[in-house]
Amino acid sequence: MSVTSIGVPRWWEGLPLSPEVLVLTLAAVIGGGTGLCVVGFRRLIDWIHQGAFETLMGWIGGWGAWSLALVPLLGGLLVGLLGRVVQRWPAVSTRFALGRLGLAALSLGMGASLGPEGPSVDLGVHWGRKIGQQLRVSQERCLVLQAAGAAAGLAAGFNAPIAGAFFAFEVVLGTTFTGSAVPIVLLAAVISGLVAQAGLGAQPAFSLPPYEVRTVWELPLYLGLGVLASGLAVIYTRLLGGLKPGQGHWRCLPSWLQPVVGGALIGGMALLVPQTLGVGYEIIEAMLQDVDLSWGLLLLLIPVKLGLTVVSYATGWVGGLFAPALFLGAALGSAYGQVLAAGLAPWITIADPPAYAMVGMAALLACSTRAPLTAILLLFELTRNYLIILPAMAAVGLSLWVLDQVVPHGDPIGLHSLDREEQRFMGDLRVKDAMIPPPLLVQPERSLGKVAELLMEHQQHTALVVNSRQRLVGLLTPQDIQRAVQTYGALWCSVPVGEWCTQELQTIYPDQSLEQARQRMLARGLCQLPVVSRGSEPQVVGLLEKGRIETIQKLALTQRVLAQSVLNEPPGAGSR
Repeated sequence: MSVTSIGVPRWWEGLPLSPEVLVLTLAAVIGGGTGLCVVGFRRLIDWIHQGAFETLMGWIGGWGAWSLALVPLLGGLLVGLLGRVVQRWPAVSTRFALGRLGLAALSLGMGASLGPEGPSVDLGVHWGRKIGQQLRVSQERCLVLQAAGAAAGLAAGFNAPIAGAFFAFEVVLGTTFTGSAVPIVLLAAVISGLVAQAGLGAQPAFSLPPYEVRTVWELPLYLGLGVLASGLAVIYTRLLGGLKPGQGHWRCLPSWLQPVVGGALIGGMALLVPQTLGVGYEIIEAMLQDVDLSWGLLLLLIPVKLGLTVVSYATGWVGGLFAPALFLGAALGSAYGQVLAAGLAPWITIADPPAYAMVGMAALLACSTRAPLTAILLLFELTRNYLIILPAMAAVGLSLWVLDQVVPHGDPIGLHSLDREEQRFMGDLRVKDAMIPPPLLVQPERSLGKVAELLMEHQQHTALVVNSRQRLVGLLTPQDIQRAVQTYGALWCSVPVGEWCTQELQTIYPDQSLEQARQRMLARGLCQLPVVSRGSEPQVVGLLEKGRIETIQKLALTQRVLAQSVLNEPPGAGSR
């Protein structure tokens, strides 16, 4: 498939360049611009951090050790006051995007328990969206440009262009991924990675020790770590997945005061557990270099870091959720490795704790983002060691499987955003607003031949298989019937539908967010979701289709714009 299949505007046709060159030029512009912004963003974080924890602490440090708590408190005040200014700007403007990036640098430099990768990805998505809007391309083509921006943001943030590209394919594009998007996304990631290397250095984000395979009997141990990582990921995503920045139990406070409350809590905890202050890359580096951090301390860091991340995010500090996931995974893996080494020392020699810390990072990140390929490739680019990939793949695979069994309705944490105003508005739309009545309900004992006749008679794509209590048993599509014909031959007609339908289903509740449903479909490559009622005996109440979600969201946005235009219409204008 040609790269030109994403199309170019008509007014470009007169330029003396081929469409392929024009489209790839857009990718290079997005990658280069994102890379330059990320370089400036990271340098600004370092400058603010140095000014706050070295220069400022040099002035007030004589007051006592408690003065350390004043830095996050001051940071919260600045974030709150400056955030009020930024929120007045149009949410789709470049000024707003750069303002949010500045707030993120201030937040991370002053001690927020968040990460820089999320804002980097957000900025890349903004550049892709902005260029798409300026050129008036279709929504699908604009999504490809946003994916290129997301790849560029992650590539520059971690010096990991391969992981950045696969992040765009897995998370941003999802089921809309096509071959024509590959060269655009790859070029943006490569250009951004080269710019970041020139500005920040070619070294990876972490310096990791070499990994050695001590014994093949270690594989079950890594699988055990995957199970633990899935459990911690459930807690992490449940606490953060439903939050929006600036919302929490203290939302009754003025918006500018919420970051101050968060800063006070962050500063107070920093006096007790200073290892949890800030992004935490130095502590991750210490875990990976096998610095003397006891397993007891590591287990303490996990709930404290988790709590401070929730506080930082919910009180309006600006940052991403990528770095906290890496911190939690590294702490869990390192503590797990230390306990195993002590317990199994009389029998076998296992890898050092840093190996388990690396695998823990990959497993927790994969579960939190539902992007396993991104997590595995990121680990590979950070370590440059192929041997660690094998235990990482095993742990990531099992952790995701356990997560799907325990939390079938789980949603990944957001790593890139829509426009802020649109995001808040979309969060008000529910699944019940877009679902359709169950198209065709059949009993498990009905034959495939009869169900095939019903599908053709009613011209439906899906039949929902329910028992006598209307509980969902499975789902049947024409593709399932075709496979039955190939399997059973002439006997396919008499096969009970309950024995052949797809029974491992993802479902959703009517009161869940429509945007969450859309993100889940993208992450898992689904085109539809059965809707079931809550309770111990969930019953089928409808079906949610991907195309229906997009239609309802577009209509709702159009209705909102029309309503605003009526409110802003000058008196007497409607009579003309």
